[in-house]
This record gives sequence, C-alpha cells and structure tokens, in this order.
Amino acid sequence: MTDAATRCGFVAVLGAPNAGKSTLVNALVGSKVSIVTPKVQTTRMPVRGVAIEGNSQIVFVDTPGIFKPRRRLDRAMVKSAWVGASDADTILVLVDAPAESAEPNGLAARDTRSIIEGLTKTGRKPALVLNKIDAVDRQELLPLTARLGNEPLFEKVFMISALKGDHVTDVRKWCADRMPVGPWLYPEDQAADIPSRLLAAEITREKLYLRLHDELPYAATVETESWTERKDGSVRIDQTIYVERDSQKPIVLGKSGRAIKAIGEASRRDLEEMFGRRVHLFLFVKVRENWAEEREHYGALGLEYPEE
Repeated sequence: MTDAATRCGFVAVLGAPNAGKSTLVNALVGSKVSIVTPKVQTTRMPVRGVAIEGNSQIVFVDTPGIFKPRRRLDRAMVKSAWVGASDADTILVLVDAPAESAEPNGLAARDTRSIIEGLTKTGRKPALVLNKIDAVDRQELLPLTARLGNEPLFEKVFMISALKGDHVTDVRKWCADRMPVGPWLYPEDQAADIPSRLLAAEITREKLYLRLHDELPYAATVETESWTERKDGSVRIDQTIYVERDSQKPIVLGKSGRAIKAIGEASRRDLEEMFGRRVHLFLFVKVRENWAEEREHYGALGLEYPEE
C-alpha cells in the first residue's frame, strides 16, 4: 500500500460525562485502550485509540467529559476536551440517549447543549451519535432523535449501542471516509498511543473505582512509581494510590487488606492480557492532601495546568 493510497487523521469524541465515550472508543478500536467505570468524569486525559478501516488509519481521541467545571482539575479536563476537538479532523458528539430522554432539561442535556453551542461557533460539522439506544423505548427515542437530529450543526446522525457494538462499524466507516490523504502515523498493530506506565496506572484506577463504587470519592489517583524489566521477561510494576485524607486510606485497604488485594489482582489480570507477559504488581496507599492542585500531576496526564 503506497502513501498516496492511505488516509490518516484524528477524530475527537466529545460528550457529557458518562455518555459512554470510553466504551465507544474501545469498541471502535476493537480493544481496550481507555478505562470504563459507572462513575462520571472517569476519563481525566485525552486517550488516543488507533483503528484501521480500509486504507484509513483513524486516531480516536477519547476526551474528558464536557461539563461545568468547579475544581482546577475539572477546568483542565474540560479545556483538554475542547483542544482535542479543535485539533481533530472530524468530531463525534456522543449523547446518552436514556438520560436525555428521561430528563430533557437535566444535567446531561444541559451539558450536551453547551457542546452544541460551542461547536456551532467553530463552523465544524460533526456527527451526532445517540448511544445506549438498547435501553430506550422506541417511542421515547423518536422525539429525541427529532430534537437533536434537526440541529443544523450535525452532518450525520447515528444510533448505536457502544456496549453491545451495535452499528459501531457504521460510525468507523463514516470517520474513515473523512480522513485526509496521508501516511499512517502508527504501526498497523498498534492500538493505543499512551505510555505503558500511564496505561498501567489508569487500569489500576479503573479497578479502584469499580471495587469501591460510592465509598471513595474522586479524591484518589494512581501513579506508577517504578517499572522494572526482569530477566525472565516479566515486569515488576510498583504503584501508589494517593488519597486526600487519612480517613480514605482504610477504605482503599479494606478489612485485613482485602480491598487492595482484590484491586491489585483485577488490575494485574488486565495488564497481563494487555502486555502479553507476566506482571508482578505491587500497590501502596499514601495520603497526599493536595495532589489535585500539584502542577506536576497535570503534566504527567498531558493536561495544561490552569493558573486560576
């Protein structure tokens, strides 16, 4: 295949928190590149997943959810999402169909409206992707499709279930046709553009949230402190889970260390599958009250540190 025959470009996936952006990117790529939990605002940084469709290489950018920010970290995440949109060749606006149908004036609907208003000012023509349609009655879906689909902003409307993979191929093909002509940026077998140390930390953070649900607020982060290649081909990974208060540390550890053991085992299984080799994972828990205010933390996530 010659460079002249190939296409390559970036697709930003925008949406309100918990619209299913990470699930969609994973489905489009065909492998896990972004973490998924029921908690809103799980994605804190742009994650690039690489997919091949015909002669096109598509780099899907899973952006943080766009919402009304309150904290410094929130502001950095939202700004990162808008930057991802401005840099992309094509944009997908993902909507949680059940949430928007149930509460047309709810928080998710207001966040979607702000995204539509923001993109309208840019003159871009994204596609509207209504997600989780399998969880919506057809009679409720029709008014939502008419209301959002009639927005002059959107070039195309898709109705999908990212979790089940329904109609995801249609979205990928539409994006592929809109990629500019040019050489591929990544090897054909590469599914993600994220450092292994950072990916490992994200996987452990996913397991942390899945295990603790509502017991632990978002005041937690995971950092890979060391990565040691071993002679037998395995890797030792040392990670620290940082929480903001002393009272949160016992929650992460659990009774007799059961919680952190379960988190570590779940993370290790995923990491071994991803990296294709044995992983020795060691987790530690420390209190760092103001980690969300530290400039260094933002740089590690690829986020710009908001000065105000």
